[in-house]
Amino acid sequence: MIDAHIHLEQYEPEFITSTLRELPGAGVEALLAVSMNYESCLRTEKLAAQYPGIVQPAYGFHPEQPVPSPEEIALLLEWIEARADALTAVGEIGLPYYTRAEALERGESFEMAPYIALLDKFLELAARLRKPVVLHAVYEDAMIACDLLDKHGITRAHFHWFKGPEEAIARMIQRGDYISFTPDLLYEQEIQNLARRYPQELVMAETDGPWPFEGPFAGRTTHPAMIHDVAAAWGALHGYSESRAKEILTANTVRFYGL
Repeated sequence: MIDAHIHLEQYEPEFITSTLRELPGAGVEALLAVSMNYESCLRTEKLAAQYPGIVQPAYGFHPEQPVPSPEEIALLLEWIEARADALTAVGEIGLPYYTRAEALERGESFEMAPYIALLDKFLELAARLRKPVVLHAVYEDAMIACDLLDKHGITRAHFHWFKGPEEAIARMIQRGDYISFTPDLLYEQEIQNLARRYPQELVMAETDGPWPFEGPFAGRTTHPAMIHDVAAAWGALHGYSESRAKEILTANTVRFYGL
């Protein structure tokens, strides 16, 4: 299988080395390694060079952090464009739903315009480079993301670990956008309902590691092999054997990312 979304460079170096050595025996062929910012991109690039074909790099700026300066944005965009032939996708990019929610809960104001403008810049780059995008855009933010995707004519969009209202789900399905499920599919009813609803040809499996999970994964370091548990749970919801579920999710990931 292929882990469709992992923050590989966020793990400790020793864990990365041992985990990547274990992948063949764990039934994991490749990882879509996303990045958080410029420094994160540099670490991801190094890992992709060390493990070609296994680490599929995506470069971007995660929205759940302060917007960088115009000079920093320009540097990152130029850096990504210079690596157009080597990158698999542009990501992780998106909108700061959780940061905004926390600010509003504290009674603080929150300005979305800079984040929307930043996402617009990254989508313009992805459209120009003809690369798929990896999106962090949940709940009502997904509708803004869809507007921007339409604006740039982007047809390969992956909303990772998506949660959202029916309005957003219907629009994403109509657009042909992909989503991916994490290990919380095993214990979150909201995610299980989404998995039943979303077209089977538009779904993938991810870990979003090193993010930790609950339920049967409580207390365990998130490992790419957990996508097998995701596949089994997704297959059970649709009446597929575990092996058939793995085939479907893997084929979807290969097709979306052109692997």
